[in-house]
Amino acid sequence: MTQLRNGFSLGLALALAGCAQLTEPGSGAPPAAVEEAPAAASAEPTPPPAPAPTPAPEEPTIGASHVLIQYKGSMRAAPTITRSKEEAKKLATDILGKAKKGQDFAGLAKQYSDEPGAKERAGSLGKFQRGSMVKPFADAAFALKPGEISSEVVETQFGFHVIKRTE
Repeated sequence: MTQLRNGFSLGLALALAGCAQLTEPGSGAPPAAVEEAPAAASAEPTPPPAPAPTPAPEEPTIGASHVLIQYKGSMRAAPTITRSKEEAKKLATDILGKAKKGQDFAGLAKQYSDEPGAKERAGSLGKFQRGSMVKPFADAAFALKPGEISSEVVETQFGFHVIKRTE
C-alpha cells in the first residue's frame, strides 16, 4: 500500500510540476520534458515482445460445375421427383458417359440437373472451399484437375452428381 501511495504521490508531483511550467511566464518555447523516475534497480529487463503468430494458411478454393440427379427421398428433393434411387444412378451414369464423350457439360447440366438454379447457372457452383461442400462431393471435386470430369458418379445425401472441375 505504501508503494502505491508513493507512486501516486510521485505521479501527482510530476503532474503539478508540468502544470506549473505551463503557467509560468517564459520565452513561449514548449516546456522541457518531464523525466520519469528511474525504474527500481531490482526490476528485470522487459523481454522483447513475442513474434506475432503466423496466420493460418488460407484454405484452397476451386471452381466446379455439376449435374445433380435426385431421387424420391433424397435430401431437398422437390415433390415432383419420383424416380427411384436406382433410376437416378442409371441416369447419372448415362450423363457421365455423355460428358466423357465430349458433350457440352453446361448443356447437360441445363438439360438434366435437378438442382434448383442449375439451368440458369449451367451447373456452375462457382469457387468454393472444401469445407463448404459435403465430404463425398468435396473429396471428388478436389481430387480432379481443372477441366477433368469425375470418373464415376458421386453419391451424396442430395442424390448423384457428375462433377467437372473448372478451376
